[in-house]
Amino acid sequence: MFATALRYGAISGLVVVGVIVAGMLYADGPGGGHASSSMWFGYLVMILALSTIFLAIRDYRNKKLGGVIKFLPAFGLGLLVAAIAGVVYVAAWETFLAVSHYPFMENYTAAMIQNQRDAGVTGAELDAFIAQMEEMKVMYANPLFRLPMTFIEIFPVGLTIALISAAILRNPKVLPARA
Repeated sequence: MFATALRYGAISGLVVVGVIVAGMLYADGPGGGHASSSMWFGYLVMILALSTIFLAIRDYRNKKLGGVIKFLPAFGLGLLVAAIAGVVYVAAWETFLAVSHYPFMENYTAAMIQNQRDAGVTGAELDAFIAQMEEMKVMYANPLFRLPMTFIEIFPVGLTIALISAAILRNPKVLPARA
C-alpha cells in the first residue's frame, strides 16, 4: 500500500508545485498576476492533481485486493497519498524559494494591499491591514510557521478527495469467482 501511496502522492505533489510555480513565474511577466485569481487557480490545480488519490485507491483495490476494499482502508490510503503529496509540495516549494529567492510573500502582501486600495479602503483601516500584512511577512520568514502553513494549503483538499474517493470506490463484498 505504501508503494502505491508514494508513487501517486509524489506525482500529485510535483504536479501541483510545477503548475503553480510556472503560473507564478508567468504571472510576474507582462500584465502581472492577481492574488485572488491565482489562489483559485492554485486550488483548482490541487483538486486536479489530487485526483490521483482516486486513481491510487482504484489501482490498489483492483490490482492488489481483487476488487474488494472497505471504506476505512480506502480512506487510509487516500490520506497517505494526500500526506505524501503535502510533504512533496512543501519540500518542492521550500527548494524553489531557496534556489530562486522568489519574493513570494512580498508579492503576495503587495497584491493584497493593492486589492484593499482598489476596494476603496483608506485611513486607519488600510493602515491596520498594512500592519497585518507586515506581521504576516515576518511570520512567513520563520520556517516553523511557513512549513506547516504550506502543508495546510494542500492537505485539506486531499482529505476531502480521500473521503469522496473512499466512499465511491469502497466495495466490501467479495466478488464471486469466475469460471
